[in-house]
Amino acid sequence: MKIHFYKYQGAGNDFILIDNRADTVNHRDPQLIVRLCDRRFGIGGDGVIFLQSREGYDFEMVYYNADGQPSSMCGNGGRCIAAFAKFLGIVDSETNFLAVDGPHYAKISASGDWVSLQMIDVNDISRDEDAYILNTGSPHYVQLVDGLKEKNVYRDGYTIRNNDTYRKKGINVNFVEPLDSGYFVRTFERGVEDETFACGTGVTAVALAMAKHNHQTGAINTPIKVLGGDLNIRFNYDGDSFKDIFLEGPAVKVFEGMVEI
Repeated sequence: MKIHFYKYQGAGNDFILIDNRADTVNHRDPQLIVRLCDRRFGIGGDGVIFLQSREGYDFEMVYYNADGQPSSMCGNGGRCIAAFAKFLGIVDSETNFLAVDGPHYAKISASGDWVSLQMIDVNDISRDEDAYILNTGSPHYVQLVDGLKEKNVYRDGYTIRNNDTYRKKGINVNFVEPLDSGYFVRTFERGVEDETFACGTGVTAVALAMAKHNHQTGAINTPIKVLGGDLNIRFNYDGDSFKDIFLEGPAVKVFEGMVEI
């Protein structure tokens, strides 16, 4: 069977998107997902996102990591599927959709290539020695470092993700360094098991952790540079809870095609 696919990227975080409202693709097949994501023998991507029909919502986002396993929330993927839904004519400038961590609202630019996605509220941040641990839809480890440009993110991220504390459930590892008025971030992602060019829930975690680290409160706007470009996170923090969290950035259609499955 041949299926029509679309390739999108959000600051270099790239995804295969499939309109599965007719429920024609059985996506509960890890080998299929792995093959589609393979950059040499498939389409190539950090994950596969299926747009499904869901009563009470504009659509449902079903996301799989490149390892073929169902994923927790993917922020850049959420922005890309919102842009995809606009491209398909399902929505226009706004959408309310369902993802694995619950309902999400997104606002889409008139051009369709810039999306502001509301993330879940965050109430808990803990510490692991000098790192911050929090869940922004996916679990994250956030550590301030020096010399991030030269850092071996694969080696150091792999080591943390697979230590005794995090090996079983996994964690995304974010290294962060101050840059101009914001931060430079590099992320090792579980499920991809490698460094990615961007991680939406990761930069969100970094922005919240740095607000706590710097004792900031109120309405906060945090620009972040990743390997794949620029993202922005804005939110409100009262010293206890983070609310009205928005992840903002590009969501661009790269190409489309047909693939045999």
